[in-house]
Amino acid sequence: ILEMVTEKYLVLAAKEWEARLDAQRIFELIVDALVRGDIRRVAQLTTENFTGPLQAIIPWCTNRFTESMLEQCRERWGDQFWGFLMLGGMSGGGMGFFFEPAVQAEARQWLLETLVATKRSMQTRLPFAMDPVVYDFAINDRGSWCELLTGESATMPDGYYAIVAPKLIRKDIRELSEQSQRELMRLNRSCREGDGRARWLLDRLLPQAQAESDTKSQLAELLKANGFDRAQHEQIRADLLSGRIGLSENRLPPQTVILDVARDDMIDLRDYHLSSATDNSDEAQLGREALRSGQVAVVSLAAGVGSRWTGGAGVVKGLHPFAKFAGKHRSFIEVHLAKSRLTSELFNCAVPHVFTTGYMTHGPMETHLANVSNYGYAGPVLLSKGMSVGLRTIPTARDLRFFWEEMPHQILDEQQQKVRESGQAAILGWAKSVGEANDYTDNLPQQCMHPVGHWYEIPNMLRNGLLHRMLTDRPSLKYLLLHNIDTLGANLHPLVLSKHIESGACLSFEVVGRRMEDRGGGLAVVDGKRRLLEGMAMPNERDEFGLTYYSSMTTWIDIDQLLASFRLDRLKLANSAAVDQAVRTMATKLPTYITIKDVKKRWGLGQEDVFPVTQFEKLWGDMSTLSDIACEYIAVETMRGQQMKDPGQLDAWVRDGSAAYIDGLCKWI
Repeated sequence: ILEMVTEKYLVLAAKEWEARLDAQRIFELIVDALVRGDIRRVAQLTTENFTGPLQAIIPWCTNRFTESMLEQCRERWGDQFWGFLMLGGMSGGGMGFFFEPAVQAEARQWLLETLVATKRSMQTRLPFAMDPVVYDFAINDRGSWCELLTGESATMPDGYYAIVAPKLIRKDIRELSEQSQRELMRLNRSCREGDGRARWLLDRLLPQAQAESDTKSQLAELLKANGFDRAQHEQIRADLLSGRIGLSENRLPPQTVILDVARDDMIDLRDYHLSSATDNSDEAQLGREALRSGQVAVVSLAAGVGSRWTGGAGVVKGLHPFAKFAGKHRSFIEVHLAKSRLTSELFNCAVPHVFTTGYMTHGPMETHLANVSNYGYAGPVLLSKGMSVGLRTIPTARDLRFFWEEMPHQILDEQQQKVRESGQAAILGWAKSVGEANDYTDNLPQQCMHPVGHWYEIPNMLRNGLLHRMLTDRPSLKYLLLHNIDTLGANLHPLVLSKHIESGACLSFEVVGRRMEDRGGGLAVVDGKRRLLEGMAMPNERDEFGLTYYSSMTTWIDIDQLLASFRLDRLKLANSAAVDQAVRTMATKLPTYITIKDVKKRWGLGQEDVFPVTQFEKLWGDMSTLSDIACEYIAVETMRGQQMKDPGQLDAWVRDGSAAYIDGLCKWI
């Protein structure tokens, strides 16, 4: 926030400069109201500052939670709600609510209950660090004071021992300082005297053995419910142990020839303005006809929680109300449905819109879409439940050494490096003792499972029967537009669709000009073949910067050609056994990327350990490596393919016109 405000100040941004002058005017009025003791006027002015200059300078000082609280305050209390004061920089770090003194006590209790209830209704959409609290401030007439404890009563609070005691007990007594030894002696005496600390201490020191069998049965049930493929898992384990796959094998051989593509190697639409949802030119005729005749559906990939976007919080990225459009905070899902709504109205068709889900996102998305009646979308809104999940394994010693020695890490000083190497030796010993590539099951079920990569999203539609139902309900359906949930500019543009149809390709991938922050591979000529090259497969990280085009992963799909590549057709989709075998066979043709992730294991009360585990993924872009699948590449303008991976992108995204570009593609209700 400070960086954002400073940047706008230094570049003298016009709108923000006017807002700053307005804030200075409001400040002088606040001072005057305070001098006169007019608190109601103060509340009006702080509200004006929040809704006016503050949001003009920092749009992200408010969010859907804050706006919802203000709406509820006005609805419940009317004129007795005097105003609002934002105390934090990022919408909710601290808030002040002004109420008429006569209702203060009642309003305080209502406010606490409403804050908590609103937070719980939004906790799958917005990250919260804790339940909201309402502070009851009072004057401390005594000032700062203390009490001196002496002798045996000179002990620290239980909270201190909860953190320190387990660490001290694990050490050799000779390594402890005299003070630490005395603290343990006092704690020992206290435990012997039976004041309840003994049980409290044991709970923090010893693992909780209960429910281990329940945990494993829950894991087995979750794996079964989410389409865990045991045969594929065993093959990956065998490949890991044999060295056919691994961290070092993610990369292509060093002798691989990687060249940038020429302009003639793709369909270049960067000179066409795609900021309108329609195109009346002759070039777009095929696309317009396909849309009018109901030949197209949209598939938005929303199976992940988007941990980069939320800083690791357990929320669903697709449901996150990330920015304001038409005066209201809108989620990623609402934006995509608004685009499909406009397309449906322009071409008089009810475009089916599919959102793929995963084991962590299906329930919240299903509940939310039901609660908001699919945001009023008139066409079919369908959820494709994830039917592929992986089980983490113990890393191999080979992969651990590669991870520590070959991949980038921060350089430490000599003493810290010794500590790091000691920890690594302990982890290596753990991996060998429990068995390299063995299943990792000694944790909570969701810590043992992992998503298996976005390649599986379309196969999931085959396995869960959704594509078969869609084709049965709408036999005219021929094409799918596949895109990431955070690729906000992707829409059913008739010109791009026309180019895909004309090419006759099975898959047409959209690419954009590479920017500095675009990492993860791109479009290249690899050993003479045009293909999308994933970042993990780069033999040398520098090779990526030689590629002009970055893949947004937005893909136009010819359904029948894709089914043929799986050795399926529309009728065979009804045979679940044939579909499962077809997906498994296709998966073997694609690279398997291995990654190492750190997972936490909590035990006792407040104790935790961190272990590295191995997981795999397969990526959609690697479909371009298969010789029997015809692929085309379409270069489009950056705003169409720009992805929102980090909230830090939002401010520049609003200022450079990207938000307005997307707003023009949408029909809001």
